[in-house]
Amino acid sequence: MSKIIEKINQEQVKKEVTAFNVGDTIKVHTRVVEGDKERIQIFAGIVIARKGHGINEAFTVRKISYGEGVERVFPLHSPKVAKIEITKTGRVRRARLHYLRQRQGKEAMSVKDQGQQHQSAEAA
Repeated sequence: MSKIIEKINQEQVKKEVTAFNVGDTIKVHTRVVEGDKERIQIFAGIVIARKGHGINEAFTVRKISYGEGVERVFPLHSPKVAKIEITKTGRVRRARLHYLRQRQGKEAMSVKDQGQQHQSAEAA
């Protein structure tokens, strides 16, 4: 029985998935069906969590829209997710960035850049 389920799961898993981590700023291109038309809608924000594995893998993206925090969970292997673009890579020391929920303004969307070095040692 499990071999059958495993085979079906392997058929549903996307072959080419963009590699991204928690802390990266990404754009998720989502297919939206309105009546008989289909269009692409972009949800841009910072990845605050990844969970699951295999066909059940999902990630949470957070953005600030008109001063209000908005989070959305996307299944990684969903056919509704057209593509994922990485805008900026971030360097974080946590697997989940739920502490960003308490931050206000620009601080709510800022994590260390991958290329940025610690400046305090050089300034002293």
